[in-house]
Amino acid sequence: MKPAELPITGYLDRFSHRPGERFSAHVSLRDGGSYRARLVRVICADPNPAGPGMRLDDLSHIFSATIPGRRQTIDIGSYAIAPSPRREPSAACTWTLLVNTAAADRPGTLFSDENASSAVTVSLMPCGIVARIASPTGEVALATGTPLPPRTWVRITLSADPATGRALLTQTPLGGPPARGEASGTFTLPSGGTFLLAARDAAAPRAKFTGKLEAPAIFPGMHDDGDGQPAHAAWDFSDGIGTQIATDTGPHSCHARLINIPARGMVGSAWSGTEMCWRHAPRDYAAIQFHDDDLADCHWAVDFEWTVPDDLPSGAYALHLTCDAGEDWLPLYILPARDAAKNRVAFLASTFTYQAYANHARGNADAAYKARTADWGGYHSNPDDFPIYGRSTYNKHEDGSGHSISSRARPILTMRPAFMTFNEPVSGGRPRANTPPGSGLRHYPADTHILAWLTAKNIAFDVITDEDLDDEGLDLLRPYAAVMTGSHPEYHTPGTLDALHAYTHAGGKLLYLGGNGFYWRIARVPELPHIIELRRAEGGIRAWAAEPGEYYHQLDGGYGGLWRRNRRPPQMLAGVGFSGQGLFEGTHYRRLPASYDPAFAWMFAGIDGDIIGDYGLSGGGAAGFELDRADVALGTPANTAILARSEDPPHSFVTVPEELLSHIATITGERPNELKRGEIIYFDTSSGGAVFAVGSITFCGSLWHPDHRDFTGPISQLLENVLRRFLEIS
Repeated sequence: MKPAELPITGYLDRFSHRPGERFSAHVSLRDGGSYRARLVRVICADPNPAGPGMRLDDLSHIFSATIPGRRQTIDIGSYAIAPSPRREPSAACTWTLLVNTAAADRPGTLFSDENASSAVTVSLMPCGIVARIASPTGEVALATGTPLPPRTWVRITLSADPATGRALLTQTPLGGPPARGEASGTFTLPSGGTFLLAARDAAAPRAKFTGKLEAPAIFPGMHDDGDGQPAHAAWDFSDGIGTQIATDTGPHSCHARLINIPARGMVGSAWSGTEMCWRHAPRDYAAIQFHDDDLADCHWAVDFEWTVPDDLPSGAYALHLTCDAGEDWLPLYILPARDAAKNRVAFLASTFTYQAYANHARGNADAAYKARTADWGGYHSNPDDFPIYGRSTYNKHEDGSGHSISSRARPILTMRPAFMTFNEPVSGGRPRANTPPGSGLRHYPADTHILAWLTAKNIAFDVITDEDLDDEGLDLLRPYAAVMTGSHPEYHTPGTLDALHAYTHAGGKLLYLGGNGFYWRIARVPELPHIIELRRAEGGIRAWAAEPGEYYHQLDGGYGGLWRRNRRPPQMLAGVGFSGQGLFEGTHYRRLPASYDPAFAWMFAGIDGDIIGDYGLSGGGAAGFELDRADVALGTPANTAILARSEDPPHSFVTVPEELLSHIATITGERPNELKRGEIIYFDTSSGGAVFAVGSITFCGSLWHPDHRDFTGPISQLLENVLRRFLEIS
């Protein structure tokens, strides 16, 4: 059955550009025909009728076009492709490689050696390994008849001799007895065509394999008399682990290109366990793990281009695509021109986090979710229903391993205006009288609560992105008096952390407006700017866990996992770090004595009472879902003031595992339940910089007051007081 496709969708060459630069749009129209593209400005992307309302300002006068469309295909699944060494088609030949998979009952091709007329294919099937030799003179099929043992290294060998018509297939677990299949017939062998690993049919690769492969090689002769002979080709996966090339050490240099970035730096059959880093012992990491749902780049052709006008203000925009069968949006950001005057406030869009969660299939798109989406006019599609566009780093492959690579060169359904992550119940499951349903937003659409708030408060701002910050460093931040994060700036590179730290220690003011921020370390390299890599190494709340020995990124060789495990806890930058998590529900903060101190009371001017944020569009409370707290032992500056603290955490909340020594003991010595808290903090840096942090993902959902139906209330007032003071004193 053909996988489901959207009627129209696409992606851009990158998330952001400056005036005078050009966006390239890659669009696929499922049924062909033509479509219209127009520009909109994204002010608010929350479809909740109880919220600020969807606001996508039409800018058709700036860009609108009717464009001929075409369906563009996706080659999903990773594999390797190389020229096959030329040899005599009538000469005996042996193919061999090692295989290890937890999905031993999932069909897939281990390798295919093929040219225009002949093909040798070896595949994994539930019944074991099967082989097929097809040529103009005849065809031979054979099988071992023994299922492959899961999670076991097994050597697969196929030998064939056209002169005798004999073919022999063996399947030998390392240290175990072999299983064999034998057949005879009339055939010739391919020569000088294409060699594929983890796929077959070079013209349109298919039948892809999920699991590890190691040491593929092609030898002359039958296997029992070919030992010791020089190989026609032998691919060494321990060489060039950080690249997308698999090196052939044979005489013909038939190097293989890796398609869709399979996982490298993976432990192989000879892993000794003496080194945990592939850079120090590459021979221990001589395996590549392929997956039939890897997707690094759709490689769609460019449908149209659009140059950003010189006078277009910085902000969040989208290209709205419409055709007879449907519509879609391609979000984008416009940065200010390099040589132009900047606004004094910058919003830092968490594009690395948006990309890490890209197309997160949660399994929650049930009938009730879809009914509310339709009723509210929310985004029409959910990743659960469209696996063709790839998964997120929160999903697993069929072999149980996690998706460690995420690309922006594909449609990202979760990064769309009005995309609803949750069918959120009334007030996060803690209903009050007449409380409307929550919006259920996360990431890209949730962060538009900040953009709508800035717009309503008439505070001029620019937009920059994580990717721009990683590329340009501190220079991107220097012009701004204040930089605001989104609700969940979770994923960062060494470059982005370095830039933000340098900014606050050079007089800059940082407003960290979320929770669970600066948490996971990711890798990027200039050769693959559209890719982020994540190894979920030991520690942390994780959707999956990397296998022991596979904690180092393949792209840059850096240790993956939590920034805390890399000795850069979030507290060192933002004063607070991840401490507690629960369902998408929230509670309130209670002001602490420091908030009444004259040194800090200015932040709370116009706010009455001790309790703030007991309402909101996200989880029903400003302190919810994922909470951060201060900890001097983890780097919170000694001069930090804790101004407010969440209380009465919902029953679903737990203490994050990196804080626990046992079920009753924590690293801090506090009881586990005491760490399920979020804290609003403030500190100055020695250079005149400052950090204000709110310690909660749901904080920005409370900028809008659902009772007042506007951007008023204690949370809005608190943020406005802080931001305007930062602008006054800078």
